[in-house]
Amino acid sequence: MSRRELDAAGIRGAELRRAYTVCREINASHGRTFFLAARLLPTRARPAVHALYGFARAVDEVVDNPAPGSDPEAGLDRAAAQLDEVYGGGTPADPVLVALADTVRRHEIDRGLFDAFLRSMRMDLTVTGYETFDDLGEYMYGSAAVIGLQLLPVFGTLGPRVDAEPGAAAMGEAFQLTNFLRDVGEDLDRDRVYLPRAELAVFGVDSGLLEWSRRTGLPDRRIRAAMAAFVARNRAVYRRARAGIPLLRPESRPCVRTALTLYEGILDEIVAADYHVLHRRVVVPNRRRLAVALPSLVRTQALELLQA
Repeated sequence: MSRRELDAAGIRGAELRRAYTVCREINASHGRTFFLAARLLPTRARPAVHALYGFARAVDEVVDNPAPGSDPEAGLDRAAAQLDEVYGGGTPADPVLVALADTVRRHEIDRGLFDAFLRSMRMDLTVTGYETFDDLGEYMYGSAAVIGLQLLPVFGTLGPRVDAEPGAAAMGEAFQLTNFLRDVGEDLDRDRVYLPRAELAVFGVDSGLLEWSRRTGLPDRRIRAAMAAFVARNRAVYRRARAGIPLLRPESRPCVRTALTLYEGILDEIVAADYHVLHRRVVVPNRRRLAVALPSLVRTQALELLQA
């Protein structure tokens, strides 16, 4: 390799390191649980996780927190064009896309998973609610299941990847349903109710009652009963996700196990609040986060020192 080629390779390497650093900072700032769990992965796998999170977060911001005067629909069109560039072998300028391009090429991540994600993000621009869980299914696949499926090549599997896909999809769905339960009040402020209307109606709950509880800060037994049922359903999805952990490569299991435990901990906090969470966001206390993650983190760092 000539000096010019060596210099060019060095520049590309430096640019790529900066790109992954940007994604890591995004994950650290916005995805506390996900970031903590990612630290349990082997060093080589962490950048890809940060890149995938960085792209998903950037698109989510386009929809949920658009800049004043911006058009979310146009923003999603740009994201689709950027994916065309990434999968067409181009060299994006945005650091998140630089990292994403490297990640999808290294791990051969299916473009269709990103297209499904963008479809669900477009649904958020026009759809404000869902009648049944079946109706919610397409949105959940694109907004949640595909995230687990994108991560699966990074985590690695012991056998055929297809065998581990149900557990990976369930992981994304479990996290998303927990988000819906935690963020009912915040979603109401955006004129959205993700919890299916028919399921709420079984308990005598509608959007008007949810808005009343959000506005007044007062509890209601009907909302409590509905939330309890949703929490029970959510825990069943976590069980499906955990069933897939043994199919992953051993070095990835602590990350996934910790992420599932910490995120399901949000459900524990919802229960501890007697399901009265429309007026505030519940969080898992730092002491519990550390108690769950610290033993695996110590083992991971010790292993890295031995392998250095």
